[in-house]
Amino acid sequence: MRELLVGNAPCSWGLLENQDKSKAIKFGQMLDELVETGYTGTELGDWGFMPTDPVRLSEELARRNNVVMLGAFVPVALKNPAARKEGVTRAVKTAKLIAAVATTQAPFLVLSDDNGTDPVRTQRAGRIRPMDYLRKEEWRTFAHGADEIAETVFDETGLRTVFHHHCAGYVETPEEIELLLAMTNPERLGLVFDTGHYVHGTAGEEVDLVAALNRFKERIWYIHMKDLEPNVARQSREKEWDYFTAMRNGLYPELGKGCVDFPALLRWLAARDYKGYVLVEQDILPGMGTPKESAARNREYIRSIEANFR
Repeated sequence: MRELLVGNAPCSWGLLENQDKSKAIKFGQMLDELVETGYTGTELGDWGFMPTDPVRLSEELARRNNVVMLGAFVPVALKNPAARKEGVTRAVKTAKLIAAVATTQAPFLVLSDDNGTDPVRTQRAGRIRPMDYLRKEEWRTFAHGADEIAETVFDETGLRTVFHHHCAGYVETPEEIELLLAMTNPERLGLVFDTGHYVHGTAGEEVDLVAALNRFKERIWYIHMKDLEPNVARQSREKEWDYFTAMRNGLYPELGKGCVDFPALLRWLAARDYKGYVLVEQDILPGMGTPKESAARNREYIRSIEANFR
């Protein structure tokens, strides 16, 4: 019987990029609670949240039942050509760290736009229109930057890069995902399919999750499991909330309490003989929620549907 490999991410404990860190918990507590609630893998979180010395980081992961380092999220303002050089440097530095602590499988460099920093995209998250898309020249700049980072990371570390489509960034809608993938190297840049961001990015359209997965199946290398609260998403569209207001109102609930069809996701993965990890991400803002209790309930929910993976 195959085992579903399940990790959880620092963002489920309120550790989000570009957010106030004054209420952030320490990495040791987060890792302890991750293991206690039944997960075996994680991601790095913001640079500096976990130790950046590879020896110490390896020791911290090893003494917690050998937690597997699955990846590291690196946001880069790819629309801006001036941000590219620094973005490449930061991505390579991050990739070298996670490559140094790799154990049972190679982690991914998880590349994304610098989400939540553009005021228009942040305000319109969950209801993006074609007029909000990048222009042709901006798309070329964006895609070239993503390719350069993915190529350099591979050349320097041997790690593969996956792009994280994300609300409040410039790759949110299904059409934007498709455009980016069409303009980038399929040998070097894959996709991390995030269920919650994908559903919210459809702007309220009914989502056939299997059809969505099939649409991008050749580029999906990694999975983030995130649920979406449909009533909050609807209110966000109707009241024109920005992305962070929607989050504060519970946009991303515990797994199984929203509208994402996770049993269908696991059936799809099983049919494709998926052997990697799935990573739980219940994005919350710093100081919100009950991270450890939610992590436990999320893991129990996955156990309740794991038969769909076998």
